Amino acid sequence: MPDISFDYRSFLKTVPDRPGSYRMYGDENTVIYVGKAKSLKKRLSQYFLKQVNLKTSALIRHIHHIEFTVTFSESEALILENELIKKFQPRYNILLRDDKSYPYLLLTAHRHPGLYMHRGSRRIQGEYFGPFPDATAVHESLKLLQKLFPIRQCADNVYEHRSRPCLMAQIGKCLAPCVAMTPEAEENYTRQVENVRMFLKGRDQDLLNSLSDRMQKLSDAMRFEDAAKVRDQMLALRRVQEQNSISGDVMTDIDVVAHAVREGTACVHVLFIRHGRIIGTRSYYPKITDSDSSSEVLDAFLTQFYLSSNRGQMFPREIITDASVEDQELLSKALTDMSGREVKILTEVRTDRAKYLRLAKANAEASLTSRLASSATAKTRIEDLERVLGVSGVKCMECFDISHTMGELTVASCVNFNRDGPDRQRYRRFNIEGITPGDDFAAMHQVLTRRYRDPKEGVIPDIVFIDGGYGQLKQAEEVIGDIFAQAQAEPPLLVAVTKGEGRKEGLETLIRGYSHEEYHLSLEDPALQLVLHIRDESHRFAITGHRGRRLKARTHSALEDIPGIGPKRRQALLRHLGGRREIMRAGVDELSKVPGISRDLAQQIYDALHSLF
Repeated sequence: MPDISFDYRSFLKTVPDRPGSYRMYGDENTVIYVGKAKSLKKRLSQYFLKQVNLKTSALIRHIHHIEFTVTFSESEALILENELIKKFQPRYNILLRDDKSYPYLLLTAHRHPGLYMHRGSRRIQGEYFGPFPDATAVHESLKLLQKLFPIRQCADNVYEHRSRPCLMAQIGKCLAPCVAMTPEAEENYTRQVENVRMFLKGRDQDLLNSLSDRMQKLSDAMRFEDAAKVRDQMLALRRVQEQNSISGDVMTDIDVVAHAVREGTACVHVLFIRHGRIIGTRSYYPKITDSDSSSEVLDAFLTQFYLSSNRGQMFPREIITDASVEDQELLSKALTDMSGREVKILTEVRTDRAKYLRLAKANAEASLTSRLASSATAKTRIEDLERVLGVSGVKCMECFDISHTMGELTVASCVNFNRDGPDRQRYRRFNIEGITPGDDFAAMHQVLTRRYRDPKEGVIPDIVFIDGGYGQLKQAEEVIGDIFAQAQAEPPLLVAVTKGEGRKEGLETLIRGYSHEEYHLSLEDPALQLVLHIRDESHRFAITGHRGRRLKARTHSALEDIPGIGPKRRQALLRHLGGRREIMRAGVDELSKVPGISRDLAQQIYDALHSLF
């Protein structure tokens, strides 16, 4: 029994023999472990009155005090345990880091419904289908549905302001409800919306029967061209069924879960099957300790994954696992209570279910191997970079790049890497203002000044990479030298990454700050591979930021800058005069005829628009 400062004997006398959840604290405020129990008294006594493993021994040595919450049932305790783990992220629990909301397909309740991807709260009226495991699965579904059913996927503001069919309508992928439609065309659009609804609900055979009846009626009415279109739609739908259907008896909603644990790293792979189709797969990497067993990993994953509030209604009928689950009946009951329908957890399966379990297991092993190889590669690269530069203990690196178009709307990027790779939470973009357009040296001076204005605040990297030559490096030397000298702090190592002849990758030269020592490496060198990864990531981040800023500027209306012209008056001007170009051509008299626009305001609009040129 390890040495324990916590007076557990007195504490256990106060614990009731009731179900509930408990929290172990390492100090007054820090939760280090969360658990649940059918009997709090019996479960907590086990920590102190029996031989325990190394992990539990380390845990109880750090206990400062314990708190508990009594619940009505064990399933309530399980749900509470999960919520507390997500809230406190205790160090001794196996943690699933997955807080993203799941995407849905949304069919809007519009006069002419549109079909979109939706993530987040369901404030928009319409029907939601899903959720899907990731955005890729939704985008692939949207592409497929656009081929099968020609209903609109454009935004409402685009739909409302079109006066003629768009390209999607011209190539037959939309029925163009944005322009005037005949009653027959309206009926056809409504029919296509119903077809989408049936398809997304998994009623494929009903849909095929409906299309077959429709084709026969059109043929009997001698509308052979329309009948041929329905026939083509049926053929396309049958091809999709052949590509996506699951053979055998696996025609219910199933999640197949397999896991692998090796070298202190865990991977859990989930295969999602809905309405008889594989809609996606996903690998998860729970945070574990070296002493966590394989069964503990699977148990913790299932509890946190399926009881998470952000999962919406993503409950299958069956969960198939590659190993037995502790408290299987309890978890099944909790999921049944939450979903409102029976959820089974199965381990021993045969035929098609066994085939997909083998597939999930193979994916878990492959993903874990890839993850371990990636970690080993990252370690090799950073150790080689330390060797080349003659430094050690590098924990953090940053790289800066500048992006603009002919000096317009300059954006600087700052990306951050640690020993494991990109740390995207520390990525930053800076809009550069007040410099001569196209002056990259001044832009670099400004971004470094803003980033390191206070060296004692935030994380200061060990190495700062500058994407550029001697000019950019000189700016960095001036800024870093002045700021860190004034703060009496140790400056980071500066390294410029200059492009080689013909801008070919692998011919880059690394230039050390101040000494200007040059390093010529080849693409076979892990150090250069790491530097190029950081440089390319910085370049990508800068370009996407610049493109976003440029797009925002070009979609900005000059009317928005005129005092007194709000959204309603802008809409009235556009609707009455027929567009931005016509507003520019209009005189004061024409502008004043627009509802809500007085003569004085019309003069103000005319002056503002024409003073820009």
